[in-house]
Amino acid sequence: MSKKLTVGMCVYDDYDGVYFTIQSIRMYHSDVLNDIEFIVIDNNPSSASGQTTKKFVSDLPNGQYVEFTEYSSTSVRNKIFELAKTPYVLCIDCHILLSPGSIKRLIQYFETTDNGDLLHGPLLYDNLKSVSTGFNNEWGSYMHGRWDFDKRYTDSDSEPFDIFAQGMGLFACRKDSWLGFNSNFRGFGGEEIYIHNKYRKHGKRVILLPFLQWVHRFDRPNGVPYTNTLSNRQN
Repeated sequence: MSKKLTVGMCVYDDYDGVYFTIQSIRMYHSDVLNDIEFIVIDNNPSSASGQTTKKFVSDLPNGQYVEFTEYSSTSVRNKIFELAKTPYVLCIDCHILLSPGSIKRLIQYFETTDNGDLLHGPLLYDNLKSVSTGFNNEWGSYMHGRWDFDKRYTDSDSEPFDIFAQGMGLFACRKDSWLGFNSNFRGFGGEEIYIHNKYRKHGKRVILLPFLQWVHRFDRPNGVPYTNTLSNRQN
């Protein structure tokens, strides 16, 4: 059976994140396992975390582990779309949990409704009650876009609607409609709103799918292992 959806993520010394993200999908989204493949691109494969990640992903029946050390950047996610062998791609951070049934509903949306748009889901915070439906058109914390809530969202069964932007911890689109991050992007940040405006300039929409709920691990008690500078956000 041909796969339908690639679940791809990039990692830099976060084996725990990769492990729990993928295992949660395998355990709690088992109804779509025959339809998906995993791609993990490791930006620091020589580290102890990288070596453990390689072993874990390589042992998956539907997993592909890729080393990439040419440069470090959130734009490395372009390679997920280059390598994907499926018509649809879900790109997530390597420390994301997805709500039950969301992957199945995403595949159904692709097959019945999507027109090559950029798709997002609502962010659930750690209490699993507070929600951010996207970014507004404001500046804060030295970056363009601040977390916001749209009242058109009431629950996971709300109708999809257009949004200005959303955090790029989770996004999806057809492989053949991916417009790509700028190849000159380096470091962490700078891609939000840039990519959303790019889609609109090409006549596409940026859509929030209320059923595509995701939880993101923000806290890093051991610190961030990669370079995160203000200049990276000003690309």
